[in-house]
Amino acid sequence: MALKKLRPVTPGTRHRLSPGFEDLTSGRPEKSLLSPIKKSGGRNNSGRMTMRYIGGGHKQKSRNVDFHRNKFGVPATVKSIEYDPTRTARVALLYYADGFKSYILAPQGLKVGQEVISGEDIAPEVGNTLPLAKIPLGTIIHNVEGKPGKGASIARSAGSFVQLLAREGDYATLKMPSGEMRNVLARCLATVGAVSNPDHMNESVGKAGRSRWRGIRPRTRAVAMNPVDHPMGGGEGRASGGHPRSRKGLYAKGKKTRHPKKYSDHLIIARRKK
Repeated sequence: MALKKLRPVTPGTRHRLSPGFEDLTSGRPEKSLLSPIKKSGGRNNSGRMTMRYIGGGHKQKSRNVDFHRNKFGVPATVKSIEYDPTRTARVALLYYADGFKSYILAPQGLKVGQEVISGEDIAPEVGNTLPLAKIPLGTIIHNVEGKPGKGASIARSAGSFVQLLAREGDYATLKMPSGEMRNVLARCLATVGAVSNPDHMNESVGKAGRSRWRGIRPRTRAVAMNPVDHPMGGGEGRASGGHPRSRKGLYAKGKKTRHPKKYSDHLIIARRKK
């Protein structure tokens, strides 16, 4: 899927790089797989604003995506490739042989009419889901479970993938998108292929209004605030504000925020690249 460079007929289209939607095959989502999204505007249950710069935005509905893929041995046919407003990747609508319908994350190369299946002794083809113990080494995978049966939590955003490097005992070694090497139980399920829409990272919004459509409000720079509002505020003229830090004074660049005794530390073989 290629990006579209629009003609600069307005200031908003001059620098805009828009996603191409040639890969989509349906304009209407499956009604039975939709859920309403109630916007919070950044407010908590008592009405206080806990997250700034959130509000407005177009009305959206959530697609109920199946991250478990635990219907083993039941083949499913890809009915359509669809747009999902709440995620960066495309979703694929599956019609199972027993009449069940579900959405899955669409991998790159998945076509309408193609058949996918989940199970242990199946071919490691694009869109099929099987345990890490049954996937050949070196395979590109996505939608990987962190714990068996919990549902996929690794490599789910547009264009991302994980590479299966090795297996030893009960564990499989994965190379993460960040470059980190991590062990995951070989019983965990994963889907073969990389996530669709790899050009998402190169998109350019083009104008402020498109951010408002997404529910993102204008963000005030910290150095433009007063000292009462932010540690980096105040100063004479265009003062830089010192070391970048959060509103509460915590360093924003370079400070390690990972817990030194995190439960999954023993599963990490090599840290991500600096």
